Amino acid sequence: MSRITFGTSGWRGILCEDFIFDNVKVVTQAIADHITDQGDRDKGIIVAYDSRFMGDRFAKEAARVLTGSGIKTFLCNRDTPTPVVAFEILRRKTAGAINFTASHNPPEYNGLKFSPASGGPALPEATRDIERRANEMLGEFCYKELELDDAQRRGLLEEIDPRPAYLADLEQKVDFAAIARLGVLAVNPLYGTARGYLDTPLTDRNIPIRLINAHRDPYFGGFAPEPAEKNIQDFITLVKGDPAIKLGIATDGDADRFGIVDEDGTYIEPNYVIALLLDYLVRVRGMKGGVARSVATSHLIDAVARKHGVEVYETPVGFKYIGELVTQDKIIIGGEESAGLTIRGHVPEKDGILACFLVAEMVSHEGMSVRALLERLYSQVGRVVTKRENITLSPELEDRFPDKMGASPSEIAGTRVKDVVTIDGNKFLLDDGSWLLFRKSGTEPVVRLYGEAASPERLKEVMVAGKQYILS
Repeated sequence: MSRITFGTSGWRGILCEDFIFDNVKVVTQAIADHITDQGDRDKGIIVAYDSRFMGDRFAKEAARVLTGSGIKTFLCNRDTPTPVVAFEILRRKTAGAINFTASHNPPEYNGLKFSPASGGPALPEATRDIERRANEMLGEFCYKELELDDAQRRGLLEEIDPRPAYLADLEQKVDFAAIARLGVLAVNPLYGTARGYLDTPLTDRNIPIRLINAHRDPYFGGFAPEPAEKNIQDFITLVKGDPAIKLGIATDGDADRFGIVDEDGTYIEPNYVIALLLDYLVRVRGMKGGVARSVATSHLIDAVARKHGVEVYETPVGFKYIGELVTQDKIIIGGEESAGLTIRGHVPEKDGILACFLVAEMVSHEGMSVRALLERLYSQVGRVVTKRENITLSPELEDRFPDKMGASPSEIAGTRVKDVVTIDGNKFLLDDGSWLLFRKSGTEPVVRLYGEAASPERLKEVMVAGKQYILS
């Protein structure tokens, strides 16, 4: 039987292979035992799920195990966005939440994500403890269960609707009056949990929208539910074809990631969105504090930070590290190149819904398209271009890869390596401001290659040199 392994955002697996009811019950029991040993069982726990196949069934099985251990369980009444789950943890002051989601992974996947009382993703010490407990119990009938009707009668199970409280809180963090002046928005919840979250605050204010992919589809239209350019061509076509549309906003399957399409149909890379919002929040809203970005995220953020005298925190990949800085109230905004961000005073978790509305607010307030805002920012802090590629390794190259990472090159693409950052993978900072990052996947024979430079031509040289170094 395969081992339970938690990645950056929980345990994920393929439905009917390793992601099966027995394994889910074992992991849930491990979480119940973890919470009990932490002394938090009396606070209760939220159970939620996204729009994937069988999500509601997995959630109910988890509720049976939790209530079987005497833990009060708050079961969401429909598929729920990950950031809304985080908000509800903080609002109810629970011991945390179990959320059945595989985020942007393909439809055949599901996942179980544990978030502690902080509301953010669990830190490694917590997931290691849960992993250990679960793997010790795998293959055994070791979990306690209670029928849901019985759990309700005992007061151990409560069905909840977290949507009204979250949307009311959003009113305090987004200027919807400004968005109402923008014009027509295209809205794409991508068949996921943002249905009723990304559209309702707009339609309730009679803001005109063009809504697409707003029904539940566990197959996500045949694509991975990630609002990356390659997956949302229907949305881009919609925006291009309607001159009334001023902005396109999209979220992924569990609504923790965002996708932005400019008024002319141009897809805007998340790296640039984070930098633009940092500039907007400091310059227009007057927010003060630092900024956090993962090691794989654009240094355009650093350039904006220098412009405003803002401290930059560089973290390993995984939003839990950024979430910790939000909890500690150290940052204005934190983001990752994979389209996750949050802001001060909000949840310590990625929130694609908030991100979309902040971009709409910014575009309306500034009276400029996203591309025009980006060009203005470039004129002030300098231009950068970023890229990411996945490189598949042969068995021989995979065996040699650790040794290769232990022997750093002195130059890349004809430029001296001035520094190496090793907080997550190997990141080579070059004399001309370019950089490369090599990160080995923990589950596949794949190296993720990230690069950044001042021009497309220079970026191509750097990426080619990086790829040759990996494959040589």
